[in-house]
Amino acid sequence: MSRQELEAMFSMNDLKKTRFAQELIAESKAEGKIEGKLEVIPSLLRKGFSVEEIAEILELEVEQVRQAIANLN
Repeated sequence: MSRQELEAMFSMNDLKKTRFAQELIAESKAEGKIEGKLEVIPSLLRKGFSVEEIAEILELEVEQVRQAIANLN
């Protein structure tokens, strides 16, 4: 179904209350928090923190930090 068809059948408030919409909203918020943490990594690297220290400080997995560093280059 298209968005228009869904909107014709349900109000926007009805759609926002669905489990699917709630999961998308929660996932979006979580991704935003992670993106914010990833943006801080270059600063922490410049200050001399190790990958492991950065992961611990930002409460991320070491692999997430390594991936973010690889994407910087």
